[in-house]
Amino acid sequence: MSKQLLCSSRILRQSRRSPPILKSLRYSSLANIAPGDRLHGYRVQQVRQVPELELTAVSLEHEATGAQHLHIDRDDANNVFAVGFHTPVSDSTGVPHILEHTTLCGSNKYPVRDPFFKMLNRSLATFMNAFTASDYTIYPFATTNPVDYANLRNVYMDAVFHPKLEKLDFKQEGWRLEHEVPADTTTPITFKGVVYNEMKGQTSDANYLYYIKAHESMFPGTTYEHSSGGDPARIPDLTHEQLLEFHRTHYNPSNARFYTYGNFPLSDHLAAIEKSLSSFKRVDVPHVNKKVTPWSEPRKMSGTCALDPLSPPDRQTRVSLSFLGNDTQDTFETFSMRLLSYLLLDGHASPMYKALIDTNLGSEFSANTGYDSSTSTSCLSIGLQGVKNTDVELVQERIFQVLNDVKKEGFDNKRIEAAIHQMELGQKHKTADFGLTLMHGISSGWFNEVDPIDLLEINKNIERLKQGLAAGNFFESRIDKYLLNNQHRLAFTMQPDGEYSSKLSADEQERLASKVSQLTDSDKAEIAEQGKQLSANQDKVEDLSCLPTLELKDISPKMKRTVLDHTGLCNTPVQWRTTATNGITYFRAISSLPALQDDLKLYLPLFCDALLSLGTQTQSMAEIDDEIRLYTGGLRASTTVSTSHSDIDHVEEGIALIGNCLDRNIDKMYDILTKLVRETNFDDTEKLKTLIIGNASTLVNSVADSGHIFARTYAASTLTPAMHNAELLSGMTQVDFMNKLAALDDLSDVVSKLKAIASAVLKQPTLRVAVTCGEDAVAANESALSRFISSLPNDDHVPPTESPVFVPTYPKTFFPLPFSVNFSAKVLRGVPYTHADGAKLQVLSSLMTNHYLHREIREKNGAYGGGARYAGLNGLLSFYSYRDPRTLATLKTYDSATNWVLDRKFSDQELTEAKLSIFQGVDAPISVSEEGMLQFVNGVSDDMRQRRREQLLAVSQNDVREVADKYLKNDASIALLGESNDKLLSDADWIIKQFGQ
Repeated sequence: MSKQLLCSSRILRQSRRSPPILKSLRYSSLANIAPGDRLHGYRVQQVRQVPELELTAVSLEHEATGAQHLHIDRDDANNVFAVGFHTPVSDSTGVPHILEHTTLCGSNKYPVRDPFFKMLNRSLATFMNAFTASDYTIYPFATTNPVDYANLRNVYMDAVFHPKLEKLDFKQEGWRLEHEVPADTTTPITFKGVVYNEMKGQTSDANYLYYIKAHESMFPGTTYEHSSGGDPARIPDLTHEQLLEFHRTHYNPSNARFYTYGNFPLSDHLAAIEKSLSSFKRVDVPHVNKKVTPWSEPRKMSGTCALDPLSPPDRQTRVSLSFLGNDTQDTFETFSMRLLSYLLLDGHASPMYKALIDTNLGSEFSANTGYDSSTSTSCLSIGLQGVKNTDVELVQERIFQVLNDVKKEGFDNKRIEAAIHQMELGQKHKTADFGLTLMHGISSGWFNEVDPIDLLEINKNIERLKQGLAAGNFFESRIDKYLLNNQHRLAFTMQPDGEYSSKLSADEQERLASKVSQLTDSDKAEIAEQGKQLSANQDKVEDLSCLPTLELKDISPKMKRTVLDHTGLCNTPVQWRTTATNGITYFRAISSLPALQDDLKLYLPLFCDALLSLGTQTQSMAEIDDEIRLYTGGLRASTTVSTSHSDIDHVEEGIALIGNCLDRNIDKMYDILTKLVRETNFDDTEKLKTLIIGNASTLVNSVADSGHIFARTYAASTLTPAMHNAELLSGMTQVDFMNKLAALDDLSDVVSKLKAIASAVLKQPTLRVAVTCGEDAVAANESALSRFISSLPNDDHVPPTESPVFVPTYPKTFFPLPFSVNFSAKVLRGVPYTHADGAKLQVLSSLMTNHYLHREIREKNGAYGGGARYAGLNGLLSFYSYRDPRTLATLKTYDSATNWVLDRKFSDQELTEAKLSIFQGVDAPISVSEEGMLQFVNGVSDDMRQRRREQLLAVSQNDVREVADKYLKNDASIALLGESNDKLLSDADWIIKQFGQ
């Protein structure tokens, strides 16, 4: 489970998400329900149809407790349940976050250790998680199976209302003092705990640190000045008794919101929930101040962060201006401010992008940039990262200059039309996770007394917007009120400190020494005993029969097939998926690449981004960007690498072009694509420099949050040609390469490389296309697509280069980085997709994760996550850890997993659970735009998938043992990213990658 902190939605995210419109006649299912009706202990408050989303929303209140309930009735089989609680805080001990973890560690009805993780393997849920936000905590799941839905609802309800909250679980999930080796009291005492290490990892991410510190500084005297996730320096102040009291006062139905979505009957939901709530009475809800007192004058604040070895040392300052916004209970004002933020900040044509990014004042917008309505009073922030320290004042001056210019001149009507077009298109997309998207979109407002149904009615806001625009001075008045004449304004600056990490470590050691110095002999004995108890508890074999479960028969033996047609246009193969798309065409093309040398391949991601960033000789990118937003749902180009389904040493490399549009704009979408592919101006070195600096910054910032993926990719890169290419294009090698390009003053060689790629790729003979659309849009697509294909070069002449024969190697590589935690990976070669052992390895990886690695890496060692995964398409078996306080100890855990598997006899139930967990992903609903893409991108047909399905269902105990013995003892490649380690640095067996030197 990836328990994470929710960040605010930024710029136009809510209105730009992609809700599916499923043809529905389900309004009749609620036809007899009206406000004032009573159902299963609830009183109906509102019933509203929202035609633009083809749903009916019903709000209800539980009469005995006051619990609020929102039901969304919609013809969607991916049903959602969520229960959430208002959990504002008055300190930064992370009590709601640690409680979120601990509630899922056993309950009265399900008194087993960690029933939440156990249910991940006894269910076909398409989603299970829990989230802690700044002032609420929510527990959602989604599934298409009604029995599964009832099972999970029962587990969730008992977990939140009747958790055991054992002290040992608090120690495991929150924080504890424990000997480094629990069984050896001669080893030093240290801080441990899952949340403790999670937040050490979070605060190692300079972007997160900047966002959270700026956010807290905007709201002094309110709950928002504290970290709900927990500050590692404050987490050890939390006691078990305080956790119990927080649960007692906050986890009551009177303080709860329930959310149900989909095509399961409302009556069934209410009856089941009422059964769980019947023993509760209405109680007073705790009050914490959320309303900040507006300032009488602007303020300046600053902070420090670690110096990043991956980025230029003189361009690591972050600076932003934040402005207090509107009361979020005013939903139209929130809508208007989000649109204002979009117009100011989003895309090449936005005035802030032109003034701040195009001028290279900074590498990209700061993490807090955009409109944030997650708080009771919103705020709008505009800032940059990658700034020279000497330019801090200039950045702030430039922001005000833009605001004054926009107030005077207004926005181009075309940009406003484009924003409304994006909203229209966003309502029509058929996405698989629409119910969860709605839940996230309404949660912050709902917990701040906003009527959630008001947040769903997009068209009402659009109509009111049009009236306001017609009256004039619409955005100008808001710029004046909220931005130019707002005294509640914060200038927040964060600068790098080369000693930051060592100071942070010293502070932690000082806090630890202080706590240890106060321990009595009795305390030390208790710590030693607690370590033994916790270890014994983690190793205990439990009777899980109390937990509900699906069975193997609940997995359909037959997969759902996708009807595809294959034709040709202009000698180009075209895959057609004709289905109900709500009037949207989805386009994807892949152009396979010729053999290129690695030094040229490194430029491919930049080439793809350049197509959407540089403009042409006759049009600026700002002008083209306006067209893209006005006529399409977005266009993009990206590299693609796919392993052969029959040979993991055979790879296809390509460039993918992807886009979608309303059917009325089909011609315009293909015309824009043609222009981008054929006319991009690679000689615009000013825009190219901006692009390179931004890309370098984005890559660097992604390492702290996705270090396990970077570690896994690097380790895998020495094992197969596909992953070798993946590392070049998106791994640590690309991070280093892009930062070296960012340091160049002369880009003439870069321009030459991009032109060389342009002359070698995106040609007719290398192209294949996939189109998903309605039957009535096929002819229009054929006509426009033919013109697009015909516009591409029809020659396949490329200077010949020889691809070297790939030979796997098995190194151990360490990347020392300024993090407080580590990310590790060990990767082994497996088999291609069509090989029978692939299914066995997939089941093996699930068994190792759920019965061994999760316990050893997360529960015992305190890492935020870890396990094993088998990538069926890539044919690689990976062990990994995420935000891990340990390094070499975790690598030993990977090695010990082999002996554990070979000595372990798995029960039929355990094998069933492993298969259920795999089929959660195999059978998860997909968005209409993704239908047929496995065939198109990877060449994996429905027949191949059906064979794989049958192989998975047939895996036996002997099969697991056989592949464990056959593959786990083989040589492996290892990669480790994290805090500097003297033992590793001095070990000749390790390759050390020192970035920035």
